[in-house]
Amino acid sequence: MAASAIVGGSGFGNWARLAAQQSLSQDQLLEFETFGNVSLIHVTDIHAQLKPVYFREPSENIGVGSNKGAVPHVTGARFRSLYGIEDGSPSHYALSSGDFASLAKGYGRVGGLDRVATVIKAIRADRPDAILLDGGDTWHGSYTCYKTAGQDMVNVMNALNPDAMTFHWEFTLGSDRVTEIVENLPFAALGQNIFDVEWDEPTELFPPYKMFERGGTKVAVIGQAFPYMPIANPGWMFPEFAFGIRDENMQAMVDEVRADGAECVVVLSHNGFDVDKKMATVVDGIDVILSGHTHDALPEPVLSGKTIIVPSGSNGKFVSRVDLDIRNGQLMGYRHKLIPVFADVIERDAEVSALIDEQRAPYLKDMSEVIGKTESLLYRRGNFNGTWDDLICDALISERDAEIALSPGVRWGPSLIPGQDITREDIFNVTSMTYGKAYRTEMTGEFLKIVLEDVADNIFNPDPYYQQGGDMVRTGGLGYRIDVNKPQGDRVSNMTLLQSGEAIDPARSYVVAGWASVNEDTEGPQIWDVVENHVRNLGIVTARENNSVEVVGA
Repeated sequence: MAASAIVGGSGFGNWARLAAQQSLSQDQLLEFETFGNVSLIHVTDIHAQLKPVYFREPSENIGVGSNKGAVPHVTGARFRSLYGIEDGSPSHYALSSGDFASLAKGYGRVGGLDRVATVIKAIRADRPDAILLDGGDTWHGSYTCYKTAGQDMVNVMNALNPDAMTFHWEFTLGSDRVTEIVENLPFAALGQNIFDVEWDEPTELFPPYKMFERGGTKVAVIGQAFPYMPIANPGWMFPEFAFGIRDENMQAMVDEVRADGAECVVVLSHNGFDVDKKMATVVDGIDVILSGHTHDALPEPVLSGKTIIVPSGSNGKFVSRVDLDIRNGQLMGYRHKLIPVFADVIERDAEVSALIDEQRAPYLKDMSEVIGKTESLLYRRGNFNGTWDDLICDALISERDAEIALSPGVRWGPSLIPGQDITREDIFNVTSMTYGKAYRTEMTGEFLKIVLEDVADNIFNPDPYYQQGGDMVRTGGLGYRIDVNKPQGDRVSNMTLLQSGEAIDPARSYVVAGWASVNEDTEGPQIWDVVENHVRNLGIVTARENNSVEVVGA
């Protein structure tokens, strides 16, 4: 079937226009003209955010190679122009970054799994056999999730009754804990690319796919876990498992389910958007990829070859509904809506709200303690820095008595707007992980350049299959110039020690503090304690302008 034969539509325009009129209601956000015979519901990258949050979308998302200037590598005013979004509208607030702090004060928080539950139940009321799919990064990212080893999220997600999920950060709970949870899940835990290390064969714990009978048709959902687990995260935490893209095995799974009568093939993916785009051109026979990992929120699906790619944001901020018209073994058309979960508009589901409060109750006093206050917008996302990461780097330099700080370029972590208190929970929301010790060591200037070059290649390699990282490692006390279009080894130059303005000496050793090392024997205090001490000492946090990285070729 030629791609042009697929008839598609998106309901984004409806709420965008309503947004411009500033007249949003729950009914309007959920309004959908039912289509075809199969409905998919997609949530992904929730990162354990049970309650509504502020979340600023990135103002910078650089694409390279064939993806330069293509969505999702379009941000700010260009993004709003591309999709016809009016400045100041709720759709501007939900999908873009400009004027975020003032818009946040007007439109409020987003997400909250009790509100997500309301959206899911409304879709199921309209299409009772809709397939709910969780794209992973679910059992990670908050105070309660850390303290309960993911059980808070397991309990709440079970109440939402998903049909399947796939994985990434979940594995940083350790393979024993992951196995314990997965063996008791009431839904499918999928991963065609999760293999047994010893036998180099698919593991029984994670079947590659599940078949569903929906709307008189057979739908296959194939799981694709994050491919680069042992590179991006500590392999010693899950030594029994191997990952990888494994597109040859993906093709074999597509062929297998087609031979078994599947009329529609859906991939529930944690590849990241650009990797999904490439996979869609390499693997034949995929109808829909529900895309996760890179936290992209796009109001319309993207067509790659014959495959519809649907990204659904992060942090519970959005729910995607995709209706499919499947006839005679072919996808004939689709209708899509990216539903923004405005917490002041979508009603709480009472049952799920009570369940959330039950998970949080034992920890509420400790995590609600006010540590400081921010006068500035604190956010994470950006290719090279965010104000949260600037604060973390400052804390590392100050509390660990270092010249240079390194902080991982992770995408997760909600935002705080000016005037908000900074609680212990807020600090955990941007630091919580099972390998969060803050090390203090020495690195030569030569080795620092190797680190920067290695991470940069994980982000700016023109082949998406070699993009194995998040955003660029954040640096404190260190400035540099980067040409994103140069090859590995030649991207980074003009490295400068900011405290003196001197060029970094390749032969000299520098005192470096960092966290989230993948090495098993890392020593040091937990990063959340380091940041808490720093914020207590400051009292009031004021973000400074950060121009320490000069970017060329973006």
